[in-house]
Amino acid sequence: MGFDGDVGKISATIAHAYANQSKAHTEDVWDAVDRAIAGLDSGDLRVAEFDGATWIVHEWLKQAIVLYFVLHDSKTLDAGFLEFFDKVPAKNSWEGTGVRVVPPGVARYGSYLAPGVILMPGFVNIGARVGEGTMIDTWTTVGSCAQIGAHVHLSGGVGIGGVLEPPGARPVIVEDGAFIGSRCVVVEGVVVGREAVLGAGVVLTASTPIIDVTVSPPRAVKGSVPPRAVVIPGTQAKTFPGGVFGTPCALVIGTRSESTDRKTSLNAALRDFGVSV
Repeated sequence: MGFDGDVGKISATIAHAYANQSKAHTEDVWDAVDRAIAGLDSGDLRVAEFDGATWIVHEWLKQAIVLYFVLHDSKTLDAGFLEFFDKVPAKNSWEGTGVRVVPPGVARYGSYLAPGVILMPGFVNIGARVGEGTMIDTWTTVGSCAQIGAHVHLSGGVGIGGVLEPPGARPVIVEDGAFIGSRCVVVEGVVVGREAVLGAGVVLTASTPIIDVTVSPPRAVKGSVPPRAVVIPGTQAKTFPGGVFGTPCALVIGTRSESTDRKTSLNAALRDFGVSV
C-alpha cells in the first residue's frame, strides 16, 4: 500500500497526538499513523532526504513511528517455522520486489528496501531506508530511521545505529557508494559521505574526532565523514588524573581515486593505505 494522504493534515494530526499521547487512541490518529507507516514501508515517504545542500529530517514521521508503538500491543507473529512476539510485523511478500532476503534476515514493516538490495542474515528496523543495489551483509543491523544510500556495502557485523528520539534529531546517514568495513559502528546521527571507505573496526559517534592526517597540522571534525575519504581506526593521547591514555578517534588517511570505478577504487584504497575490511 502506497501513501496517498494529505501530508499536511496527517502530519498535523500526528504532531498533536505525539504531544498528547494519553489521548492518542482515536480513529483519526490510528488512520494517520497507519498511513504514515505504510508510506514508509512502500518507499513513498522517507524520514530524511537530501535537498541538494543538506539533509532534512521529517520529524512527524519519527513521531508516527513512536505512536505506532503506543497504539499497538505485542502479539504472536508467525514466520514459517519461526515465531516472534512483537508490536511490529516483519515485512513479507518479497517476490517481485527485486530484493533478495537470505534466511533469517529480517526487515521490519515500515522500513523500505529498494530493488537490488541483498539482505543477508541481518536486521533492518522500522523507518530505515536502504537504496538500490546495497548489500547488507551477515549480522549487520540497520537501526530505526537510518538512511542508507544506493550501492552501499555494509560488511559483516556492521552496526548502524537507530535515532528515533528526539524526533528532530538527524538519523545515521550513509550516502551512495560508501563501503563500511567489518565490525564498524556508526551511531548518533553521523553522516558518512558519498563513496567514503571505513576500514574494519571504525567506531563513529557524534563526539568521535575524525582527523584528517593527510595535512599538517591535522584537521579534526565531528559527525561527518567527507565524501570519498578513506578512514581507519586511531587513538589520540589524552591526559587524565591517572595518567596519559589513548582515546578513540578515526583517521582520514586518503581519498578514493576519481579515475577508477567503485570496485577498483576500493581495491586501490586497500593496497595504497593498508585498510583492513
